[in-house]
Amino acid sequence: MASSDLSLAEKLRSYSTCDVSDALLKAGVPHGGFLPNLSMWSPLRQEGDRKLIGPAYTVKFVRNTQTNAPKLKEHYIDTIPKDHVVFISAPHGIFNAVYGGLMSTRAKYSGAVGTVVDGTFRDLQDHRKLDYPVFARNVGTPSFYEVARPSEVNVPVKLQDPALDVTINPGDIIFGDLNGVVCVPKEVLSKIVEILPGQVEADDNMARDIAQGKTFTAAKKEYR
Repeated sequence: MASSDLSLAEKLRSYSTCDVSDALLKAGVPHGGFLPNLSMWSPLRQEGDRKLIGPAYTVKFVRNTQTNAPKLKEHYIDTIPKDHVVFISAPHGIFNAVYGGLMSTRAKYSGAVGTVVDGTFRDLQDHRKLDYPVFARNVGTPSFYEVARPSEVNVPVKLQDPALDVTINPGDIIFGDLNGVVCVPKEVLSKIVEILPGQVEADDNMARDIAQGKTFTAAKKEYR
């Protein structure tokens, strides 16, 4: 991703994932870009003001039974670009951990800004010692080797949620905080950055007036 796009993505840091989701809804992105059931585990459990922002570097895992799926020539963790978010996609229904402490050690050294695991991870204490952001569906203990393997990197991946048809593309902006994880399609990033200031100002004005006694209906009518 170009440095100008990284700078644009960094402008999201002043906002919350809720703010960004509202802006994405205004831009016509389904579900406000929300990736459900992915939450912060490290460095804290849904606490604090830590934010994860960066372009997605996707890693697609497949079941071992998919013998015809592509095979990686080198370990994915040694290919991660600086300033990116590692987005791990595990096959639906696998509870084995597809990400662990050694991976975060290498990712942090490579300059990754954090990891999102659409599946289970392990070694929670290691990620926290590294002060390295990890968002995931769940934490567990067994490794993935008996059931799955990494197959491709930097390819579109589907969110492993049967209720939603969501694709995370390489270079899409992944934004995570204590509220959850949002995916900003790269083609609408500039529009979202334009929408946010006015939207948040309106919300701030509403909050101020409601705290002073104005009804929600009246405040909404005035500022929205």
